[in-house]
Amino acid sequence: MKHQFAFRCELPNGIHARPATHLEKACGRFDCQITLVNHRNNHQGDAKSMLSLVGTDTLFNDNCILIFEGSDSEQASHVLEGFIHNEFPHCDEALATEDNNEAFPLPQSLMRHQPTLLQGKRLASGLGQGKLVKFTHSDLNRFATITDNTSCNSEAERFSNAHRQVTKHLSETAATASLQQKEILTAHLAILNDSNFTGGITELLGSHTTANAILATVDKLSAQLEQSTSTYLRERVLDIKDVAEQVLIAAYPEAQCQRDFELTEPCILFAKDLTPSQFIGLDKHYLQGLVLTHAGSTSHTVILARAFGIPTLSGITAEQCRSALNTPVYIDAQLSVLATDCTEPVQRYFQRAIMLNQQEHKQKQQFIHQPAITNDGHHVEIAANIACSVEASAAFANGAEGIGLFRTEMLFMDRQSAPDENEQFEHYSEVLKAANGKPVIIRTMDIGGDKPIDYLNLPDETNPFLGYRAVRIYPQFAQLFRTQLRAILRASVFGNTKIMIPMIQSIEEIRWVKQQLEYVKAELDSDNTTYSSSVQLGIMVEVPSVAFIIDQFCQEVDFFSIGSNDMTQYLLAVDRDNNQVSHLYNSLAPAFLRMLGQVVKTAHDHGRWVGLCGELGADTHVLPLLVGAGLDEISMSAPKIPTTKATLNGLTLAHCQQLFEQACQCPTIADVTALLDKASATGQDKPLLGIDCVFKHADFANKEEAVQALVGNLGVQGRTDNTYALEDDIWAREAVFSTGLGHGFAIPHTKSDNIRHSSISIAQLNSPIDWQSDAGDVDFIIMLTLNKEQGGQHMRIFSGLARKLIHQDFRDKLRNCGDEAAMIQMLEQELAL
Repeated sequence: MKHQFAFRCELPNGIHARPATHLEKACGRFDCQITLVNHRNNHQGDAKSMLSLVGTDTLFNDNCILIFEGSDSEQASHVLEGFIHNEFPHCDEALATEDNNEAFPLPQSLMRHQPTLLQGKRLASGLGQGKLVKFTHSDLNRFATITDNTSCNSEAERFSNAHRQVTKHLSETAATASLQQKEILTAHLAILNDSNFTGGITELLGSHTTANAILATVDKLSAQLEQSTSTYLRERVLDIKDVAEQVLIAAYPEAQCQRDFELTEPCILFAKDLTPSQFIGLDKHYLQGLVLTHAGSTSHTVILARAFGIPTLSGITAEQCRSALNTPVYIDAQLSVLATDCTEPVQRYFQRAIMLNQQEHKQKQQFIHQPAITNDGHHVEIAANIACSVEASAAFANGAEGIGLFRTEMLFMDRQSAPDENEQFEHYSEVLKAANGKPVIIRTMDIGGDKPIDYLNLPDETNPFLGYRAVRIYPQFAQLFRTQLRAILRASVFGNTKIMIPMIQSIEEIRWVKQQLEYVKAELDSDNTTYSSSVQLGIMVEVPSVAFIIDQFCQEVDFFSIGSNDMTQYLLAVDRDNNQVSHLYNSLAPAFLRMLGQVVKTAHDHGRWVGLCGELGADTHVLPLLVGAGLDEISMSAPKIPTTKATLNGLTLAHCQQLFEQACQCPTIADVTALLDKASATGQDKPLLGIDCVFKHADFANKEEAVQALVGNLGVQGRTDNTYALEDDIWAREAVFSTGLGHGFAIPHTKSDNIRHSSISIAQLNSPIDWQSDAGDVDFIIMLTLNKEQGGQHMRIFSGLARKLIHQDFRDKLRNCGDEAAMIQMLEQELAL
């Protein structure tokens, strides 16, 4: 029997090794033959072979068809159609390539020292220092004539033993690897066990040595990929050669010595390219940077370099590097340069740049792995929204403190029948295991209305958003609903499970749901099926009627999650998908904010917690209002989590509460927006004078280093998003006339769009430096960097400082401050800040 269905490839990088591995696994559950046909090029491949799938050269938006032939083809077709539409698009993501079109100005704090720079192309950001060392490449063809010194009875035995050894090594390494490394190692395992790879080798073993069989198979598979129109797929040739080399070394261990390359000191490695296993084998303590002449931005080695934070450049030739080999160099991948023949001032510039980079990296990393708290210690749980189980690992890798919304309807859509209990159980279990004890809110199916399901035969509706959807269809499909509840409860033994019901609008509805839940629990009890007794039940607050009876719902459920998208359009009676009225859709409407505040307050009064899931949660501009409203949890797409945590850390609860109260009193959306803009522009979440910008015992060798250090610190502290542009602004002002005032003081300053939080930076130097002006040497620097929105404050502060510094008693008092806090207190009093 033959079945088939068509689909369009939604993978941004096409069907390459990682997503092909997922598809191969899904197809491998069935006995029938499954073939993928790419209509663009008429290539076809065995869908149970990862390499065969990759060989179809399927790219983003290619139209394809899956053909099923065999006894279970109908079942396979149904299951795989659901997989292709619901899960396959999430098996890969747009790769985090470096934005090589983003040009950063070479900072004057470097260029004024006249450095020798080799310009390259940025593949992975970062800075590093070490000896420039050339990597010696191994040639696979060396195995073709290798002498057999082992006691294998046959070539088949030799290959089998080597294959088993490499499989064991890759599996053990992947088990403890980081997310990025694990994905690549898993792809390599798929190559190793692929029927095209192992089958091709096995077929040749009767007439070839193991080495020559492997080499011939690699040549054949590589030739297929090298014909691809996709650079990404062509780069996978290196992965096949990588796996082949590991098998060859396992088969001929005496060749290992020819492959070893050991780093014994900090190095910048120069190479044509590296395989992932070669990269993994390098000591990362000594590997400080890579210069790869032939690597592309989507090379698996480059992906690993980004994951390990190894700065990487391409576009620099061997000839350019020849004279610098085995000498100390610096790599600055942000500026896309390799610095050679470094003078002492250039060395000091890069040493400080490396230090600032490390400090900034540490700041960002702490937000991923630390609780989401405000500057004054108030915790708001930051969770992730996911649509399928494969997204869970990435969510927690981004610092999610839980899953705030698992949209389970994706499991039910784009297929010909509903998923059975076991299929759902597997998905829910996978997410709960990945959560490792963190809370997971599983929203029951929100289908119908704008998410039609063909096999349920739901009626067409004029206004589906207000129609027959979510909990409203559950009574008609009670068994389907109970099956989902059974799957969730069974999975609950694997973690902190919460069930959330969408589109609830009355007490009658939630009581009916609770009856079904008790019915299912009784079934599980009678079957002796275990489940957690602590599963919480909550509802989506997205129908305005619920907001008026939250106190009554508090008697029925454990928690609430405000669906900001639907609640906004229902509350304002605006269809956000209708171009004629979509401009009226705005969650900053004072009515929405007042509703939000009332729901949270009432729920808290009754001991219930409240979260928010929806697009509003990821808007850092609005975050102060959400914190001020008192939300306990905010859920968003995973990539937004680190930025949200960092922004949250710069807020204070008291200021957020004050801002929220003011917003609720605003008469219009424009007034709320202006309030937020003003709060952001005036930098109220970061003080103008902060202890993080004061250096009592600074050690700068020159003016350039002082500017680099003070501006760089503003980047570390999150006060600017572009240190290079801000430094340019400082030097542009300095070019007009020197800011040295005499008496050992200098006031470099700028009014700039490149400062997020207006700041005053202070440095009292241990030793004076030449400020290159008639004012003489300087040992005290006060740098003003104010946002242009500050208006006249810039000149007021500058003029006030200049007037004060005329007086010796003020200068002496400032110099004699005991610590940084005393400096801040004095300046605040004297300048009335």
